[in-house]
Amino acid sequence: MLYLLSYEFVGDYLERRTALRPAHLDLCRQAVARGEMLAGGAVGNPPSSGLLLFQGAAGHAETFAAADPYVTQGLVTRWQVQPWTVVVGIPELVPNPL
Repeated sequence: MLYLLSYEFVGDYLERRTALRPAHLDLCRQAVARGEMLAGGAVGNPPSSGLLLFQGAAGHAETFAAADPYVTQGLVTRWQVQPWTVVVGIPELVPNPL
């Protein structure tokens, strides 16, 4: 099962993220190494939100968000985890291709 973790950022996200970015990226790399996170990044230019793709269990994304310095230090105003059903596209992610 796939899950999208979505973040909504504070207005001054770019200015505030610099100090927290190394710890955030380290957390991302650890989740990727464990096989939990497949991809992640900011949305918009300048960024107003972020999307992170997890596989396995919703708990992986929830645990990630609870530990993410972007969340704990207030750069994220709102986050949520939702299941994502891939219908077309990347063959490895499509359980029942059309």
